[in-house]
Amino acid sequence: MRPLTDHCPKPLLPVGGKPLIVWQLERLAAAGIDAVVVNHAHLGHMIEAALGDGRRWNVSISYSPEGEPLETAGGIVQALDRLGPLPFLVANGDVFCDLDLRGFLERALALLASPGHLAHLALVDNPTHHPLGDFHLAGDMATTDGEPRLTFSGIAVYSPELFTGLVPGRRAALAPVLRNAMGRGAVTGEHHRGDWEDVGTPARLLALDSRLRLAPHHS
Repeated sequence: MRPLTDHCPKPLLPVGGKPLIVWQLERLAAAGIDAVVVNHAHLGHMIEAALGDGRRWNVSISYSPEGEPLETAGGIVQALDRLGPLPFLVANGDVFCDLDLRGFLERALALLASPGHLAHLALVDNPTHHPLGDFHLAGDMATTDGEPRLTFSGIAVYSPELFTGLVPGRRAALAPVLRNAMGRGAVTGEHHRGDWEDVGTPARLLALDSRLRLAPHHS
């Protein structure tokens, strides 16, 4: 995303008239989620300055600074003491998605109530920049093998037990954690067929911005 992110963290890049992360906060609030932990590394002080305590969006925000980037699983582990013992929703800060988070969370919690289930993922059709996808969905179960493939949206509900054995403050990627859990039949998922965009390049940011400005129903 450089040079755009040289002086602005990606979640604060504007699309459709407001920062990308604000779309997320509004959807979280609409889903009845009022406690949010924002994990940050690059230019994290700017995120804290922009969002404050979250009151403007009817959520309460606390912050989990990484210092050095810890990758996705490492960042989650760093924040576990703020998240408590129950399953929690994670949404990447650089994703735009119209998933019904309230319904997604309800379905996830029902599935995670089954013994041994540790994660529930939202999967989407493979975008052109990721044609091979990530995982296969067999009924409710997400697996590493099988066709057709779907792409992980960056939105999921996790049980804290998924991260057992990982050490706070150490880098840890999420994909190996998920693949390991899938090998134990511990990961479920669902196929979201609606709007989803991983804002990974300036061109995709510009395209999403243009689309949102022409679609007032998104506001």
